[in-house]
Amino acid sequence: MSVTFAQGFSAAGVAAGISSVEGKKDLALVVNNGPLDAAAGVFTSNRFCAAPVQWSRKVVADGHVKAVILNSGGANACTGEAGYAQSVATAETVAGLIGAEPNDVAVCSTGLIGELLPLDNVLAGAKSAHEALAATAEAGTDASHAIMTTDTKPKTVELTGSNGWKIGGMVKGSGMIAPQLATMLCVITTDAVVSAGQMQAALAVAAEHSFNRIDVDGCMSTNDTVLLLASGASGIEPDKDEFNKLVREACASLSRQIIGDGEGASHDIRITVTGATSEDAALACGRAVAASNLLKCAISGNDPNWGRIVSSLGTVPPEVAPYDSNKVTVDVNGVRICENGGAGRDRSEVDMTPREVHIDIDLNTGSDARPPSGPTISPTNTSTSTPTTKADKQPSGLFVAAGSDSVAGVAYNANSPVGCL
Repeated sequence: MSVTFAQGFSAAGVAAGISSVEGKKDLALVVNNGPLDAAAGVFTSNRFCAAPVQWSRKVVADGHVKAVILNSGGANACTGEAGYAQSVATAETVAGLIGAEPNDVAVCSTGLIGELLPLDNVLAGAKSAHEALAATAEAGTDASHAIMTTDTKPKTVELTGSNGWKIGGMVKGSGMIAPQLATMLCVITTDAVVSAGQMQAALAVAAEHSFNRIDVDGCMSTNDTVLLLASGASGIEPDKDEFNKLVREACASLSRQIIGDGEGASHDIRITVTGATSEDAALACGRAVAASNLLKCAISGNDPNWGRIVSSLGTVPPEVAPYDSNKVTVDVNGVRICENGGAGRDRSEVDMTPREVHIDIDLNTGSDARPPSGPTISPTNTSTSTPTTKADKQPSGLFVAAGSDSVAGVAYNANSPVGCL
């Protein structure tokens, strides 16, 4: 059901003729029917951020969004004043259709950078989408298909709180994926009664520990947008901790699905770093390993080359991550192939046939740092296992994927060691 899983939302996905693929659904509309219109958002940090990002940042700033319109087939990035005017015109058209103000309508685009959108098609598509709006599972599915570009499948999530309130969501993303965020458009909906402030706090933490830690190809997008919308239609005010937990679970699931659909990927790699002096230190080490194209090529060839792991690990400055290289261990799929900075068991013992490859790095600093407080992310509908935190280990996490076109990514569990997949 995607974004229509939560009460109070209607959606549609239509073919507007924006995409170069004839007949492809390429425009989605999601409308919050209330009674609340609370909203939160996080956006790309790319300095060449697209016109719709510039517009939507202003829209979300007051914590209210009544609708979001999303298109694939064109990014409307690096298009100057004319591109910004297109985003404004799109918001104005949707606002007129739903009886709202333009500054209550967020706009999202994804596709080729540097070209204006076929605005007539976009505006006509907005009208068609408005006519097709429905609160059905099919409508949510249509919307999730409409935002896809090189994705091979829609990516959605549905979660239910302990007393019946719901979270639904959709995301697109397959290539040009790198921290912070990814080449992604994401809309998450909830029918819980929550304030914009609580939502922004929850989303910021959730995104930092999921979307901001995935990396497919080392390239940051100009259009990344994650929106969290609340209708309040359930009438239920959730426990704050449970709400934060489910938002994090939703983001973790969606980010994990992006990695699983990485362009050209044949393996997903979970890199877990423990024994660091701090979370930042562990994350820096995990990112260094995740960024190694040599490692990704090795994994693509089913070669658990631990030398490429430790050589990347060794690029992290000691002031960022202090550790003794003579104490580091590396396990790949449960086999310790690097022991105390040198060769361990023969790497031929490692079973590399599963798609998901686990790389576990222990820096063995002897730190007694504790993991940050917060709920555990338990990604749903994935094969990812949740590692257990050791009392003397500081967690951080990443996710990586590898294939003929190598990909990488990152996810985080507040109560588990850092992992890269």
